[in-house]
Amino acid sequence: MPLALCRVAIDTYRENVAYLHRECDLYRAEGFQALSKVEVRANGKRILATLNVVDDVAIVGHTQLGLSEDAFALLGVAEGHPVSVSQAEPPASIPALRRKIAGERLTRQDFREIVQDIAELRYSKIELTAFVVACELGELDREEVFYLSDAMGRVGRRLDWHEHPVVDKHCIGGIPGNRTSMLVVPIVAAHGLLCPKTSSRAITSPSGTADTMEVLAKVEVPFDELGELVRTHRGCVAWGGTSELSPADDVLIAVERPLSIDSPGQMVASILSKKIAAGSTHLLLDIPVGPHAKVRSMPEARRLRKLFEFVAGRMGLVLNVVITDGSQPIGHGIGPVLEARDVMRVLTNHPDAPMDLRQKSLRLAGRMLEFDPDIRGGDGFGIARDILDSGRALEKMQAIIRAQGEKPFDLDHLELAPHRFEVLAPRAGVVIGIDNLRLARIARLAGAPKARGAGVDLLARIGDRVEKDQPLYRVHAAYRSEHGFALQCSEQDSGFDIGQPDEIQRLNVEF
Repeated sequence: MPLALCRVAIDTYRENVAYLHRECDLYRAEGFQALSKVEVRANGKRILATLNVVDDVAIVGHTQLGLSEDAFALLGVAEGHPVSVSQAEPPASIPALRRKIAGERLTRQDFREIVQDIAELRYSKIELTAFVVACELGELDREEVFYLSDAMGRVGRRLDWHEHPVVDKHCIGGIPGNRTSMLVVPIVAAHGLLCPKTSSRAITSPSGTADTMEVLAKVEVPFDELGELVRTHRGCVAWGGTSELSPADDVLIAVERPLSIDSPGQMVASILSKKIAAGSTHLLLDIPVGPHAKVRSMPEARRLRKLFEFVAGRMGLVLNVVITDGSQPIGHGIGPVLEARDVMRVLTNHPDAPMDLRQKSLRLAGRMLEFDPDIRGGDGFGIARDILDSGRALEKMQAIIRAQGEKPFDLDHLELAPHRFEVLAPRAGVVIGIDNLRLARIARLAGAPKARGAGVDLLARIGDRVEKDQPLYRVHAAYRSEHGFALQCSEQDSGFDIGQPDEIQRLNVEF
């Protein structure tokens, strides 16, 4: 019994959802249940979707099948086209999922079957959540983490650049303004190493690397064009959302983020599977440590490093882990335009360039350059500094920007959000702590990253002496309502701790 396809304008974020009216003859005949999986077919194509049942003909009529935005785009046929719907077969890996829920250790084959079903969207959100929580509570052992990483890397596209080494850099995240990738890539590419950097958009942060790069250039580069661009310019800074690299990871992230689950095992699998699928042979991994970072202590950072090193070694990936200071934001700006300003100031050797962003980027780039067998250990930093100071990194970045599709950007006349306020020091003293999470929340309430000119401009850092009523940071908000939300949040807690110099807690990082 064919139904007419109807596009339902609902963003279901990486989940295919189908809509049937309760009075639909097919719904009653087949005994469909809400939240069950159905298979939708048209023109030789098929997709799996989660069924929602509606009672309003304004959404879906009695003879129609509705599809959410993602599902409609994936099926790829026009509205009104006849489609057929049937019950989907249960995922073959459900018995393995049940064993993991019961706390059992799974085999390599178990993980391959589960990941295959996840990538093919055979799992409902409930089943996905059960898998994520079971892995979190069961605390995967290191062999299981390898099995999961390997399985995720094998599903979807796998790139081969026919070159060695292929280098990449990744940070586990959690530090606002940490846009080192946009400096490391042009430095490393200017030296000649191949560095195809695909980055993410912000999900819970005020800006991801792709959001900041999008201020300067297009980041949604068609996959086939991306390969030629990278081979020509030796690097890119593009959005990885259309690359189909480790697609199961994208599905799992859609469940993990709302639950605020970021267990070590799932973090390792997410990062390493993407890098292996992207064809990387060498990876530099940045683990920031701080009281308001993802990793709060040095022992925790060392344990995570050992797990990354074990799994990377089993997967044949050369890994260099650096543990860095995550006690405060990097750079001056938090938000796409403000972060792009910081990056371009460093590239142009501007007198107001943030020194912490410059120095951290040079150290990371130096470590990456030492993946080149012709560079001796310890020489990378000096070479990276010469590439930056000489203007070669700027030239390379400009070439990459032009190749991806340049956008207007005036470093001297920034297009910042119009509604502003400053947060002042409540008393005289020294800045002894900055809450990364609070400042990130204020920047998001102000409109970042959706409003590119919104965010937080830092005017003081840890160790700075401030006077009473001296500005600590300036907030740029897109709309009056967002100005009010950000102001209220900053009044509840500014994110800055003012005290005495001997109260500053120094981090002995291992950079």
